Amino acid sequence: MYRCSQERICEDLKGPMSILIIEAFYGGSHKQLVDLLQEELEYCVLYTLPAKKWHWRARTSALYFSQNIPASEHYRILFASSVLNLTELAALRPDLGKLKKILYFHENQLVYPVKKCQERDFQYGYNQILSCLVADVVVFNSVFNMESFLTSIGKFMKLIPDHRPKGLESIIRPKCQVIYFPIRFPDVSRFMPKHKAAHLQKILSLKGNGGVAPSMALPFQQEQRGSENLLKNFDSESGSCDAAQQENLGRSVRQESYLKTFSSSDNSSTHHGEHKRNPCNILAGADDQQRPLHIVWPHRWEHDKDPESFFKVLMHLKDLGLNFHVSVLGETFTDVPGIFSESKKALGSSVLHWGYLPSKDEYFQVLCTADVVISTAKHEFFGVAMLEAVYCGCYPLCPKDLVYPEIFPAEYLYSTPEQLSKRLQNFCKRPDIVRKHLYKCKCVHLSVCFSLNTLLVSETTNTIVSFPDEQGSVLQMLTTHR
Repeated sequence: MYRCSQERICEDLKGPMSILIIEAFYGGSHKQLVDLLQEELEYCVLYTLPAKKWHWRARTSALYFSQNIPASEHYRILFASSVLNLTELAALRPDLGKLKKILYFHENQLVYPVKKCQERDFQYGYNQILSCLVADVVVFNSVFNMESFLTSIGKFMKLIPDHRPKGLESIIRPKCQVIYFPIRFPDVSRFMPKHKAAHLQKILSLKGNGGVAPSMALPFQQEQRGSENLLKNFDSESGSCDAAQQENLGRSVRQESYLKTFSSSDNSSTHHGEHKRNPCNILAGADDQQRPLHIVWPHRWEHDKDPESFFKVLMHLKDLGLNFHVSVLGETFTDVPGIFSESKKALGSSVLHWGYLPSKDEYFQVLCTADVVISTAKHEFFGVAMLEAVYCGCYPLCPKDLVYPEIFPAEYLYSTPEQLSKRLQNFCKRPDIVRKHLYKCKCVHLSVCFSLNTLLVSETTNTIVSFPDEQGSVLQMLTTHR
């Protein structure tokens, strides 16, 4: 199904340039990205399939889209995530195969964790490699995602029993670049307890602004480029963020205001949490020392997020007689690991919220009242949920692995579950220490995507769009190719 009305499509195709956006798995971060692009780009058409049965989307969506996307002489650029088999689509629709094709990797199937080695389906990774060969530009949401994919191609192709193709990494690598996932943050000041609001003002050097979205940081001011300047140069050279530019961060924190407030009506959902207590009530009448530590785990309820390790640590805290609250958020799918129902019962009154939240407002409200956000992931190529929680003032604790060292300073990383447990034990004993902590960012302010050398702020829409090494944002990539 496609998300644009026929009237909107006809209108768009009259423009001087038309961008065809295809998303075979329209949910989560995939949905977040293409929705943002559709909002920002004047001449685009979006076709999607629901975020269900991922394996079937990867196998069959190309044929579906080949039959349901009308031909148009105005299409100039095709933008798709790597769920789509771009090779099949280009073969089935030669008119689309002639377009400038941009492939975006939210994740890659060469290193995506599976429960057992024999469960890995060769076809999914193979399709992604073929799609890269057909694409003109291949974009990854992190360096970890890109390097783990490229350096795994050779080993992956050795699974072929004979007549193996060679040199694929050297063919694909020149097409590749990293563009960190763009995040639009809402104004959450109305949800923040006093200590977090005070910290936010210290970090941003703000005065109270009556609910207006807070100012955010630019490490240094570059030439302002609006969304009309899309996709300027596919082969731009890398730049770097030197020490002087990093020192300028503190000064420029005070200069730019560019967050756009979300409307809660745009984020409604039919999935309600199973167990919910008003976090604002928990805050009432208790000072920083008396109020128990509030831990939040905002991830998909699937095995690759390793909920077993998380709950094992929590049960150890409980066995030690330590007091804490916990909110377990995140989406659920068909197969929910049994550890969730078992742990909910075992944690009892420590649970503040359990289950997927019905709106973004509720979601950010819980994050704003939490103290610590935990990741125990075995797989993470970017981690939007962790960044959202840190933006809301949570202290992050992440594995010293995957994409996390690329994003978070060493202070917020742990190497073993025992180290995670020890950190949480200390926080449970002295939650006031966590609440007094000011987040130490690596290069840019916490409210922007981390570990970036350059940030682009869309002048016309106040949307945060981030990118490393001066290569340009997704919006630039799409808008400057005319």
